[in-house]
Amino acid sequence: MSYRDESSEGGIQEPGTRVDLASLTRRNLARCVESRLHRGGWGNPDVLLVRVGDRTVVVKDYAPRRAWVRATLGRFITAREQRVYRRLAGLESVPRLLGKLDELAFILEYRPGRSLTRSLAGSLPAGFVAELERSVAAMHERGVVHLDLRHRSNVLAGEDGHPVLIDFASAICFRPGSLAGRWIRPALVRLDQRALHKWRERLGPGLTLR
Repeated sequence: MSYRDESSEGGIQEPGTRVDLASLTRRNLARCVESRLHRGGWGNPDVLLVRVGDRTVVVKDYAPRRAWVRATLGRFITAREQRVYRRLAGLESVPRLLGKLDELAFILEYRPGRSLTRSLAGSLPAGFVAELERSVAAMHERGVVHLDLRHRSNVLAGEDGHPVLIDFASAICFRPGSLAGRWIRPALVRLDQRALHKWRERLGPGLTLR
């Protein structure tokens, strides 16, 4: 999930009367949409920037997909990703889950930032990668493996200079003490660690891990 504005491509309506977060429903969603951050493919949700009250939030929405996708993949991934965000509640690097719109959409805190690229080398705080590593380690301690940290749009340099982890659609939650957690999780954790190694190399000197 990247923060590229695609509102000019998808016919997003001009926002009308604002509603507050508690009153946001499927019926009034369209008039609260400010822009589309990402247009989903056949099996992915649209990611919308939505204005509610005096704040801006993100809505991940499978409703525009085909009926069979909505009935299967859409409902499954929507429920699973919300479980991940609930498991990671309180981690500074992870946007907060703010609520569920319906079975096909949920609402997240908006954490704008820049996707990680080599062009950011030298412009990030010296402790950025170290903080990123600590964030990923804390995620792993809660039994969550991201599995897609190599994708540059899933790790952001936030506006405050801190790392932001987003898009947990591929993530897996392991129950503490479970057999799968003991036997499968370590191998998957190594995939996330390889992604961290990639970012250490690409972001250059001065951003090495402590």
